[in-house]
Amino acid sequence: MAALLGVVAAAGVTVVALRATSGADCSGALPLKIAVTPAALDVVNAAAQDYQRSQPVVRGRCVQVQVESRNAADVANELPTAQINPHSLWIPDSSMWAAEAQRQAAETGPEAPKLDIKPSLASSPLVMAGSEQAMSKIGFPITPVSWAKVVDPKVQISMSDPTMTSEGLASLFVIRTLLGNPDGTPKPELVGTLLRVGRSAVPSVRDSFGKVTTDAEKAPLFAATEQSVVANNRSAKDNAVLGAPPREGTLSFDYPLVRVSRPNETDGIGEAAAEFEKALRSGETSKRFGEAGFRTVGGAAPAKWSTDVEGVQAGDVKLIETPDANQVSELLRTWGAISLDMRMLTVIDVSGSMIEKSGNGKTRVEAATQASMTALSMLPDTTAIGLWAFSTDKKPPNDWIELVPIGPLGEPLAGVTRRKRLEAGASQLPGLVGGGTALNDTTLAAYRHVLKGYDPSKVNSVVLMTDGRNDDISSIDTNALIETLKRESDPAKPVPVIMVGLGDEVDMDALRAISAATGGKAYQAPNPEDIRGVLLDAVSQRRCRPNC
Repeated sequence: MAALLGVVAAAGVTVVALRATSGADCSGALPLKIAVTPAALDVVNAAAQDYQRSQPVVRGRCVQVQVESRNAADVANELPTAQINPHSLWIPDSSMWAAEAQRQAAETGPEAPKLDIKPSLASSPLVMAGSEQAMSKIGFPITPVSWAKVVDPKVQISMSDPTMTSEGLASLFVIRTLLGNPDGTPKPELVGTLLRVGRSAVPSVRDSFGKVTTDAEKAPLFAATEQSVVANNRSAKDNAVLGAPPREGTLSFDYPLVRVSRPNETDGIGEAAAEFEKALRSGETSKRFGEAGFRTVGGAAPAKWSTDVEGVQAGDVKLIETPDANQVSELLRTWGAISLDMRMLTVIDVSGSMIEKSGNGKTRVEAATQASMTALSMLPDTTAIGLWAFSTDKKPPNDWIELVPIGPLGEPLAGVTRRKRLEAGASQLPGLVGGGTALNDTTLAAYRHVLKGYDPSKVNSVVLMTDGRNDDISSIDTNALIETLKRESDPAKPVPVIMVGLGDEVDMDALRAISAATGGKAYQAPNPEDIRGVLLDAVSQRRCRPNC
């Protein structure tokens, strides 16, 4: 008696409604709205049609199943506050998003829905995927695939946006597990890796599959579910994709069934949801999941899978534990900080003491320059950067000189990109060394300069590196500088000053007080190898400024 009414595609959302014909045993309809991850849409639709054929009736009303294809990240963000025609069942691709939605709902208040995360319906591991050419470049199939390739700057990798895709979020968790500190803070290597892969992040995994179809030779590696590789290869005529789980272990997408209940929901919804759950857990539905390229809940794959046809193998996969709600929240915060675009003025001390040798045989100014250029290479072309150098009477009446004005790294500047101009400007720094440390006047001038050109679309900041203390007797004193910075600061236009003290002789108390007045932070880098880590840590904390 059920009839398939139609499929409506709009803005990436697919809705399939299945309506039961009214009969003598019921009057009116009882809508049962279901959100399902796109990969499982066909399987859930088939289960819904099976269910509707039985002409289900709950409390005298005909159950009308409405299946909607929705990205898990979108549903997770909407569920806690959605009030109009909400979903009663949700099948995301990963319990990571279910846990995040559950956390958000708990923080929203009593009006938020209650989420009951039920056992999974199927599974599919996250695999490293790419064209045959791309996979062969990392030694596959002779050498097992490794997550270490993701953090190798020599390997071309494309990661999908973790805020929009489960594949991106799962990849971020694995990278974080490999490169993060036990206390949850990111290591410099993690920040550097995320800056690098973030420059080429794509909105969805479909974009990565599309690149293989367009140009398999140049298409980068990417992370995808095993099921999506199977589905792609069954439909693609050319340029098949290979997929393999990394040897260190990987996450499994678990496709949980989530019951979403609300205090004011229609009577009978809970009963209809429980009845439909039986259809979702039937043997026939399990069979359909397998036919669609999914593994069983326990991780078993059809034995007939082969690399030649499906692009994957049916063997066992080493798994790591799925992150909990707190870990997911931390992952999203880390990515949010890394992916924020910035407008930054870099100010480097070129006083006479910067010529002194540091631990690695380089002078302090050479070490600061090298670390700055390393960090610069990881930033996207949209990042706005400028460069100043300072010491006493560098450019009278000022104590600083502008080597490169602030602007986007990719912007043409006198015939070359600003990125190249910054590299050239940095190479001039050793030749400018001399004089005293005009710290205070320079700090105030740099702060005012960035504030004057404030860009609300970016994170605006000053990063100043010095190895000494203010010794310009004609400049503003430290206490007056701090009071001036506090007075001129604008909460609507935050410009944190990040101070980096080089060596052991630096006046860290003064640097901490000055940076705190702007909502910034002061770091000490006793050794040259510490400078890069300090800079990357400062980048990773951009999102919380000025309240870190």
